[in-house]
Amino acid sequence: MRTTPPTVADLQSWKGERQLTNVYVDSVEEAAAAEQAGIDIITVQDSLMKREIRQAAPTAFMVVGIEYGVSAVTADDYMRAGFAALNAGGDAVWSAASLDTISRMRGEGIPVVGHVGLIPARRTWTGGFKAVGRTAASAIDVWEATKALEEAGAFAAEIEVVPAAVATAISQRTSLVMISMGSGSGCDAQYLFSTDILGTNHGHVPRHAKQYVDLQVELARVQQLRVEAFSAYVADVAAGGFPDDSRLVSIDNDELAAFISQLE
Repeated sequence: MRTTPPTVADLQSWKGERQLTNVYVDSVEEAAAAEQAGIDIITVQDSLMKREIRQAAPTAFMVVGIEYGVSAVTADDYMRAGFAALNAGGDAVWSAASLDTISRMRGEGIPVVGHVGLIPARRTWTGGFKAVGRTAASAIDVWEATKALEEAGAFAAEIEVVPAAVATAISQRTSLVMISMGSGSGCDAQYLFSTDILGTNHGHVPRHAKQYVDLQVELARVQQLRVEAFSAYVADVAAGGFPDDSRLVSIDNDELAAFISQLE
């Protein structure tokens, strides 16, 4: 049983031994649930990363996503965001920044998870939200991007929506811990968003996503219970049922009379 989170060295040593699990969470409650379920890697957006997240998941490897072009733009921005993530309890950062920026973070000892394949922030260069690497030329581009990340000093890379055979071949030829999002089980870890697993996503559901529970139905039920409780409260106040004597503080009659006398 784990008592501390694995290290970068641990993840690297497990490459090829077993499939790790990676979940992106949106709240402290989800982080706690992932911890209790035994998820190996938890990813959280930098805007949500705080000590409470780390406390909720003390033994998972925590990757903090630095939002590309929002949380950071310049290399100095990424450096500050990287150290802030580690100081908040993160074990590594996710970054789609330039190779020079990733190299600079690595030079300062900040563990970096890069990104290849479909990179949402750069999707216009690869044709939008669609698979990457379905031709030999495109697959070579993914391979070269992986090798470039390796040379820049990243220790891992998310590989998103790349044909499984291509992702497997790449994973077998790189030292990077390859984290698959829709790229098959030939990589080192499987990655899903909590919204996909819990059924709380809205709009388009990616092909690679798998829902394990329909939490949206439960949330709707809980919301209805909120409405019913608030409505009952409104009705209770209107009818004079709240507050009743059992919820009020009493005062001795003599003390009350003395108080009223002084007021008058």
